[in-house]
Amino acid sequence: MRISVGERARLSLLVGRRALRSLVGGGGTHPLLRWRYGSGKTDRLVIAPQDLRTADATRAAEIYAGRFAFAGKVVICDRRSPFEMTPPSDEWATALLSFVWLRHLRAADSAITRANARSLIDEWINAQGGWDPLAWQPEVLSRRIICWLCHSPFILQDADARFYRRFIRSLQRQVRFLRRTANDSRNGLPRLQVLIALTYAALCLNGLSGQLRPIARRLIDELRAQVLPDGGHLSRNPGALIEIVIDLLPLRQLFSARNLQPPQAINNAIDRMMPMLRFFRHPDGNFAQFNGMGPTPVDLLATALAYDDARGAPLSNAPHSGYQRIDADATVLLMDTGKPPPVALSTEAHAGCLSFEMSFRQHRIVVNCGLPAMNRENWRQVARATAAHSTVTFNDTSSCRFLESKSLCRLLGGTPIVSGPRHIGIERHDNEGGITTLTASHDGYAAEFGAIHTRTLKVSEDGRSIDGEDMFTPSHKKFDLKKGDEYAIRFHLHPSVKASRLSEGRGVILVLPDKEVWTFATMGERVDVEESVYLAGPDGPRRAVQIVIYGHARQAEKVRWSFRHTPPAATGPRIDRADEPELPL
Repeated sequence: MRISVGERARLSLLVGRRALRSLVGGGGTHPLLRWRYGSGKTDRLVIAPQDLRTADATRAAEIYAGRFAFAGKVVICDRRSPFEMTPPSDEWATALLSFVWLRHLRAADSAITRANARSLIDEWINAQGGWDPLAWQPEVLSRRIICWLCHSPFILQDADARFYRRFIRSLQRQVRFLRRTANDSRNGLPRLQVLIALTYAALCLNGLSGQLRPIARRLIDELRAQVLPDGGHLSRNPGALIEIVIDLLPLRQLFSARNLQPPQAINNAIDRMMPMLRFFRHPDGNFAQFNGMGPTPVDLLATALAYDDARGAPLSNAPHSGYQRIDADATVLLMDTGKPPPVALSTEAHAGCLSFEMSFRQHRIVVNCGLPAMNRENWRQVARATAAHSTVTFNDTSSCRFLESKSLCRLLGGTPIVSGPRHIGIERHDNEGGITTLTASHDGYAAEFGAIHTRTLKVSEDGRSIDGEDMFTPSHKKFDLKKGDEYAIRFHLHPSVKASRLSEGRGVILVLPDKEVWTFATMGERVDVEESVYLAGPDGPRRAVQIVIYGHARQAEKVRWSFRHTPPAATGPRIDRADEPELPL
C-alpha cells in the first residue's frame, strides 16, 4: 500500500514538530531547572471541583496496608514508600503517579484515611528530587493536578499549617510546569485533558484568575477542533467521549460556582457529545468496539448520561464521525463508515472500515475484538489489524497501513496510520416496508490490489432478518492477474454466543445466553468457524470464535449472507397422559 505525496508530507511535518518539541522541551524538564516553576502568589485553594468517578471504599484498607493493586499488577510495599518501588509496568506506574486512587481513600472518609493520603502525598513531594520523567509527563501531570484539586477538601481536613503550605507549593509548581510544557503533550485527548486541568487550576487556586482567560481561550479552540459537529471525537475513538464529558461537567459547575458564565463552547460540546454517548451504546450498556475502544466504564457512562436532560433516541447517522446506526425493534447494528483520523491522532485508530457490530435485546452477537484494559501494548497492533474486525480482509492485509519505523514511532509516542481508505461512499434508504438498507464502499485495497469493497446491509422492520452482501469490484476495468485476490469475510462473535456449524457447511446456528437462536447462512459459499479472541472483556481477553468465508474475487465477486432470528417453538397446552383419549384397536 503506497503512501501518497500529501500523506508523506503530513507525516514529515508531524515528525519534525515532535522532534523540535523534544529538543526544546528536554532542557526545560531537567530537575535542576525546576526552580523556575516554583515562584508565584498562590497561597490557598478557593474551591474544589467535584469528582464524578466512582470509588471503592474497600480499597482504602489495601492502600493503608501497603498493597497497591493497579492495572492488573500488585505491589506490596512492606513499610516502604510506593514511590521507591520498582514499577511492574508503565501502566501501574501511571496509575500510582496520577493519584487516581485518592478517590478510594476519600470514599472511606476517616481520620486514618486522611492521614494516609497526606502521608503518601508528602512522600511523593519528597521524592520529586529524584525526578521521575513519567510523573512529569503532561498526561500524568494533568490527571494528578485534577485529582489533588478534586480531593483537596478531604486531604486538607485536619492538616497542619506545614503540610498545607507544602501541598499548595507543590500544586502551584506542577501547574506552572504543566502550563510551560502543555504544547509537548500528544495531540488529541491528552492535550485536551491538559487544558482542562489548567482551567481547573485557574478557577480553584487563588492568584491564578489572571490566567483564566488565555487558558479558557485555548481550551475553547481545542474543543472546537476535536469535538465534531455530530458530537464524535476527532480520533474516532468512542471512549474519548466518556473521558471528555466526565471532566467537562465538573468544569462547567466550577464556572457557575465562581459566579462566572461558562464558555458557550463548553456547553455546546457537552450538548453535542451526549447524543453520541447513546449512539455508541448497545442495549446491554456497553460501547461498540471501534478505533481503540476497550472495556466500557459502565459506571462513568451512567454518570455522564444522568446529566443528559434530553434523553432522546440515539442518532442514526453520524457523518462527521464516520459511523452509522440501525435500530430495528430489539436489534441494533453499528457500522464503521469513516476514513482514518488525521495522522497526528491516529496512533490508536484501527483498520476496521465497514466493520459492524450487532446485538439483540441485551446480548451482543457480532463484535470487533476491541482492546483490553491492561497490557494494551502487547495486543495493540493485533487489535488494530483489519482481521480483528467484523469486515473483509483482502490477501490477509489490513485496509490501512501503519508506520513501520520503530524510531519514528517512539518519537511520535505511538504507531500512526500513514495511509488507508480515502474515498468512502455511503447510501442509506428506509423504504415503505420498514426495511433499512445501508450501502457503503471503501478504496483501502485499491492502490495495492486494485479492489473496491462494497458492503450492503438490509435490516427488516422487526430486526429479526438481516441480509448482507459483500461485493468486490476492480478499481480499473478488471483485476490484475499478477496481484492476489483472496478475501476473507469475518464475523467475530461475542464470547457468550455458542456457535455450531451446520452439517452442509453453509450455515451456523448461534445460541444466545437466554437460549434465543439465530442462524447465519450463505447462498452457497462454505462457512468456517475458527478461533478468535475478545479482548475487551471486563476481566481481560476471552476466548471466542469467528465465522469466516474465504473466496477469490475473480471467481465470486459477490457474497451474500444473512442472519435470521428463529422464533421460539410455540408452547401449547400440556396433555396429561391420564387424560389422553383411548385409541381404537
